[in-house]
Amino acid sequence: MSEITEIVDNLENRISKLLHKYDVMKQENESLQQELATVRSEYGKLEEDLSTSKDQIQSLKAANAMLGSTDHKRETKLKINSLIREIDQCIVQLSE
Repeated sequence: MSEITEIVDNLENRISKLLHKYDVMKQENESLQQELATVRSEYGKLEEDLSTSKDQIQSLKAANAMLGSTDHKRETKLKINSLIREIDQCIVQLSE
């Protein structure tokens, strides 16, 4: 009988240890999930900042070309032509 009691005690100890490990792992998982959400949010902000910076670079290149720089003249001309086409389309839509 004492052998069965010993086996049961041993099983209870193992189950207790497993439950403790489960709780620790569950808390660690929650912590990692929160960290992942934070990193994803920061990544989104950084992507948005990068996009904004790229737009600013294009605007600065265009302004630089308009001030007489020959480095980005072709790009500026293409952008101006694109804007003129958009304005023409707006005028057509307004006149209809």
